[in-house]
Amino acid sequence: MRKIARWCSILFMLVLLQPLLICGAAERNKPVRIGALTDSWGPTPGIVGLRDALKELGYREDQDFVIGVRFTQGDIAALPQAARELVEQGIDILFTVNPAPTKAAQIATSRIPIVFYGTGDPIGLGLIKSFARPGGNITGVTDLDLELDSKRLEIFKEMIPGITRVLFPYDPSEAFSLAQAKVYRESARRLKIMLIEKTVVSQKEAQATFDGIRKNEVHGIVVPRSLSFNIPGLALEAMSRQRIPTMFFGPWYVDQGGLASYGPDFYQSGRQAARLVDKILKGQIPVRFPSK
Repeated sequence: MRKIARWCSILFMLVLLQPLLICGAAERNKPVRIGALTDSWGPTPGIVGLRDALKELGYREDQDFVIGVRFTQGDIAALPQAARELVEQGIDILFTVNPAPTKAAQIATSRIPIVFYGTGDPIGLGLIKSFARPGGNITGVTDLDLELDSKRLEIFKEMIPGITRVLFPYDPSEAFSLAQAKVYRESARRLKIMLIEKTVVSQKEAQATFDGIRKNEVHGIVVPRSLSFNIPGLALEAMSRQRIPTMFFGPWYVDQGGLASYGPDFYQSGRQAARLVDKILKGQIPVRFPSK
């Protein structure tokens, strides 16, 4: 587990930098404009971590940098337009949260630096060519979530003795959720768990799926990384209402009442991303491998 946890903190850096951003923040006549794009319902722990770490690095909010947040409340279809609008507003850096917003940002611009966290599989999603040579205008903090999914299900089984039927609800239009389903399917077979896959294509269908859960039919729920149709939120409600054990992908959901999570600390990921923003502004291009 410690080895896997270390993998979560791999950091990599892009080679392509924009001339506009090579000067330091102190040399600019106006604040660096950071556009944060997320499919959540508001500023995420990672966005807060980004802001806090930039301030600790000496950047003054509203003087040296400003962060504008666009969130689509679980609506993945709205992400491409939101990304285009941020680009049209003349932002200097795009900061993205989760796989779908990062993919939307990649489509929206090949010029503006994109710093992400929480993409899970940046190579498989076509965001970078490789960790050693990412190429393009994209860099970030990867959590290697697909590698963690197998361990997440294993830990879930260890926590709940006798668990044999696990629900995995997901949006089939979200590429990363499809990749997760494949990993969970293979892991469940190895662990002798019946994975009950439920694809949902609308908010109404997602709600109906959780309303129809019966505790004697489902022993637990594993929640996908995608926020589409508020699946994580509905899982929290189901756990509270029906006392069904639920495994999440991040600690924020445990703070809200979830049973457990196995994954990176998103606030710390945002703080790590701030170091990349700092390097971009200073024109430096390191490759970093944090030890924590």
